[in-house]
Amino acid sequence: MPTIERVILFLLGSSLIVYTLMSAVRTFVLPRSARDRLSRVIFQSSRRVFNLWNYRSKTYEARDRIMALYAPITLLIMPAVWLILVALGYTAIFIALGSDSFKTAFTISGSSLLTLGTTPPDGFISTLLSFSEATIGLALIALLISYLPTIYGAFSRREMAVSLLEVRAGSPPSAVELFERFHRLKRMDKLNDLWVQWENVFVDIEESHTSLGALAFFRSPQPDRSWITAAGAVLDAAALAVSTIDIPHDVQADLTIRAGYIALRRISDFFGIPYNTSPSATDPVSISRLEFDIACNHMAEQGVPLKPDRDEAWRDFSGWRVNYDTPLLSLCAVTMAPYAPWSSDRSVRQMHWLEMKRQQKRDWLRRFRRQPQVAASEGELQS
Repeated sequence: MPTIERVILFLLGSSLIVYTLMSAVRTFVLPRSARDRLSRVIFQSSRRVFNLWNYRSKTYEARDRIMALYAPITLLIMPAVWLILVALGYTAIFIALGSDSFKTAFTISGSSLLTLGTTPPDGFISTLLSFSEATIGLALIALLISYLPTIYGAFSRREMAVSLLEVRAGSPPSAVELFERFHRLKRMDKLNDLWVQWENVFVDIEESHTSLGALAFFRSPQPDRSWITAAGAVLDAAALAVSTIDIPHDVQADLTIRAGYIALRRISDFFGIPYNTSPSATDPVSISRLEFDIACNHMAEQGVPLKPDRDEAWRDFSGWRVNYDTPLLSLCAVTMAPYAPWSSDRSVRQMHWLEMKRQQKRDWLRRFRRQPQVAASEGELQS
């Protein structure tokens, strides 16, 4: 092989190794939000496979069982891809240093990377490179092992908040249900505790779901729960509290809304989701005035105190909602969130409608099959 080709091959192999290591550092080590192209390609490719797997699923529960495997399996695939790229990079270097064939170079590279030692390299430089490759292989595996406790610790903190919200806002979580329960229990004066708790939750979610991007796709233990629909319910509740509910104004609710929409926007930035960074208070939102009035009427029937000026309340509510409306619905669609009012029902409404129609058809067929048996039983009774 000519010298110039050896130099080019050596540089290409070295570049591939450095690129792979930087991908691992940005994904596992860097304590800040950093988008990595290689990790994105791995997750997108895995998502396409899971979408094909989900194609014949007829219920949300079936889709949820499949998608629960998406993030864990993809996380295990990532180190495997990195090891393969590192092995190919060192294979190119060994060929450039004089290995007689691709097979020989790849065997030396694989033996070094996996610390097997079955094929020792020839020469001092090749031996040093073999040692460095073995070190890289061990480091990549160690990164994965150390990464998993961190991500499951953040997952546990998130799910504790989501589970506690189910007690207060129902399942699926609803801002209207939250106020009805608080009013029924005579705890409207305790809403401040909820706002303080979720301001901290939003700060934690922003940090963990941008530095540990895969965490956004880890699904809740129960199929009808999700971190993004819980976040939407809390944001809507805080917006209703400052705009519609006739209670003393609590500035902590304002802070919770701001912490929430900043968190959802930062996560949307991480996933490349577009949204309006400076929305106007008069911009349209996905909630219609009719839906807002129906919710207000329902709360009024349950005795929840409402402000008298409904028009002003709607303007104030939509003015708060516009700050997080697009990021909320987009993240619901990306994570395939379960059905919840005023959040995922905007992004999966058609899917929910089709599932409802399928269930109606199954119920009709079940009743139709039972009709001859019921008729025969009635005839026997008459005789």
